[in-house]
Amino acid sequence: MARGGPSTVKAVLGPTNTGKTHLAIERLCAHSSGAIGFPLRLLAREVYDRVRAIKGDREVALITGEERIEPPGARWFLCTAEAMPVVSGPHAPAFIALDEAQIGADRERGHIFTDRFLHARGREETMLLGSATLEPMVRALVPKAEISERPRFSTLSHIGPRKLSRLPPRSAIVAFSVEQVYAMAEALRRHRGGAAVVMGALSPETRNRQVELFQSGEVDYIVATDAIGMGLNLDVNHVAFASLGKFDGVRQRRLSPAEMAQIAGRAGRHHKDGTFGTLSGGHASEFTEDEIFAIEEHRFAPLTHMYWRNPEPRFDSIARLIADLSMKPDRPELKAAPEAIDLAVLRKLADDPLADGVKGAGAVQRFWETCQLPDFRQLGADQHARFVARLWQDLRGGYIGADFVAARIADLDRPQGDIDTLQGRIAAIRSWAYICQRPDWVLARDEMAARARAVEARLSDALHARLTERFVNRRTSVLMKAIGKDTALLKVELAQSGDVLVEGEAIGRLDGFRFRVDRNARAEDRKLLLAAAERHMPRLLALKAEKLVNEELGDLVLEGGEVRRGGQAIAVLEPGKYRSAPRLVLTKELAPLDEAKRAELAEALQMWLDTQLQALAPLRLLEEAAESAETGSEARALLLTLIDRNGTIRREDGGLAHLPADRRKVLRKLGVHIGALDIFVPALLKPAARAMLSLLGLDSRPLNPGMESVVTLDGKAPAGYRPCGKQAIRIDMGERILRSAHDARTKSKARKFAVDHALGISIGLTEASLVRLLSQGGFKAQPRTDLVEGAFGPPAPHLYQWRPLGKDRQDGPRQQAHDKRPPRGKKGQGRGKPRTNDRGAERKPDHGPARSSGAFDSLADLLR
Repeated sequence: MARGGPSTVKAVLGPTNTGKTHLAIERLCAHSSGAIGFPLRLLAREVYDRVRAIKGDREVALITGEERIEPPGARWFLCTAEAMPVVSGPHAPAFIALDEAQIGADRERGHIFTDRFLHARGREETMLLGSATLEPMVRALVPKAEISERPRFSTLSHIGPRKLSRLPPRSAIVAFSVEQVYAMAEALRRHRGGAAVVMGALSPETRNRQVELFQSGEVDYIVATDAIGMGLNLDVNHVAFASLGKFDGVRQRRLSPAEMAQIAGRAGRHHKDGTFGTLSGGHASEFTEDEIFAIEEHRFAPLTHMYWRNPEPRFDSIARLIADLSMKPDRPELKAAPEAIDLAVLRKLADDPLADGVKGAGAVQRFWETCQLPDFRQLGADQHARFVARLWQDLRGGYIGADFVAARIADLDRPQGDIDTLQGRIAAIRSWAYICQRPDWVLARDEMAARARAVEARLSDALHARLTERFVNRRTSVLMKAIGKDTALLKVELAQSGDVLVEGEAIGRLDGFRFRVDRNARAEDRKLLLAAAERHMPRLLALKAEKLVNEELGDLVLEGGEVRRGGQAIAVLEPGKYRSAPRLVLTKELAPLDEAKRAELAEALQMWLDTQLQALAPLRLLEEAAESAETGSEARALLLTLIDRNGTIRREDGGLAHLPADRRKVLRKLGVHIGALDIFVPALLKPAARAMLSLLGLDSRPLNPGMESVVTLDGKAPAGYRPCGKQAIRIDMGERILRSAHDARTKSKARKFAVDHALGISIGLTEASLVRLLSQGGFKAQPRTDLVEGAFGPPAPHLYQWRPLGKDRQDGPRQQAHDKRPPRGKKGQGRGKPRTNDRGAERKPDHGPARSSGAFDSLADLLR
């Protein structure tokens, strides 16, 4: 890092998700050498992997406090801000960038970032990345910098408070204490199957594994401290704040709007919009209107100062060193940094007798470097000072022996224990990893550093396993994802042992045909498991029944109301409660089977039969509705007729004159379509449904297996078809053509109107059959005028004239005969003319009760 050298300085400012870091990586790779300083080791590692994939392993270095991968001749360096190498003059990298430069206003680490902000310069280009609040500091402290602002790729919107159990998937919950993080994660385990956990106290390896747990979709929620706001790229759609206050090391305070935005900005990556809010029902206060406006519009109070500490103290003595580190800055934009833990440790050890022997610039500098050991264990200045004092006793005489370091590392190589124990060991091994990275502290440095990293990796794996075990219920997570999905899309398996697996997780087992919940399931999970079983069991039971039947009896077929195998009947179908659900009775040939085996076989056959009868589910819906008093007597009468005739009846047989308008809505919900000529259930016109009605012996009419739209008549019309001349058309297609004709009539508003024959011709109807069909619907074809011989032009359109059929009052032959009688007229009126009222409007016909052959006869049978 060059201090103050000539360089083009660019400040790239903007909120989160603006591509600032991506731009810096592009510029880094465009130069012959370069370095980027990051606020987190995790980010440095992530970018190191990206640049290494571009430039190669031998060209890229990673330098952090605890890890150093520096191939000989490396030209591109990815570092934490504290570990950025200090190189001046022509040997400085061509490009240097500092990420999240606004951290210069942080009380604890601000002075490090301020020093890099003021002095880190590349030979050719320098880039300062940060939020827009940094702009006044750039103009005041780096006046020659080129400032550019980048807009956020996506929008960020406030959606108010949400309960933890009602958070949308792909949410991040942000808490500000370990206890609160654990409480949120435990609640999500119960309600949503679990959550990943990210805290500053975790090792980078553990954080990576937990982030991968979320990114892979194994869990849909992540609980984190405010460390999530520092550049972690996650596929988060919503950020929920468990609290809006935190302890900053000095006092409990409310987050600033800029801090809120830094965290909320994790929602919505690249061009995908995000949302933020708080958790309701807890201790979180709500955002104010001003805070919401500031976060959504990215408008925050600019920084008024940055923290500074003398970056080049003198090492004449410990007293001189402390004095230099305590100096006040000479610029109004800079403020003296609060006492950091390294300076606090130095002050404490300066009064200790062991400091008496620290004489000379070299010893004082080495003593200061020892005091700068990070407090990974978060013990505080007093306890950390004792650890540093013990370390200095070994360092003041030269190197620390490899055997001593190896023994300390081995003591920590124990992956047993709970979460807190493992976190303590990881913090301790990070201290030794830092010690082993120092160039002149440990003998056999490379070997000891590799051992420390290996132990940290093993402890991190163990901690990840403990966190997952405690806060992720894989079975519940799988089932929660399954809710609302199409069963066919889920991987549901029945193991040979009888275990039922959903996406590889056992939820219970089938004992015979009875599902039993996994006995190891917690009480709060049993309800969810039973709900999942209810959703998936029909298919699994059918599979088991089919397997049993095939093993015992081989391939089965339905024919003539019997279940047959090899042409022989093994069960007969007798009338049940519903036509769509016949009762299965084993034939007498199977009587020799013992009672238990016979019952098991009958149950398996019934399961197999239920699967076959799925095609008649629409008919079962009608049968159940016909028994319900809520359906209404008029609609029940029509349904009984429709059931008796297997889903299709002529309109005049439906008793529609007596059907109230609100009952028609009930019929529509049941899948019943009232057409111009027929009343029918479209679902029962499908090939599978018609074939099953025929196989059960419920419909004796001819069957057209393919149920094509149009067939040629050769005798009686097949079930589900309407004759029209020498052809027959499927009822639903006929209604479609009639509906098209009515649309043409409505648009024309003329007495005679054109009807396009294209639809009918396209499905295979002849002109004669189409005219016959339209005639049945009340459309009378008008004679067409042919073109004069020798004339050219399009043929004349097919003109029709429509006359209402009045079928809603025709309920049987007697009624039809009655309708043929000439109506009585008033005196002075001609015979056959309708009677009118005083206003001249035509009087509506008087609809009497249905005749004996109508739909209400069925209702009478039902009520007997």
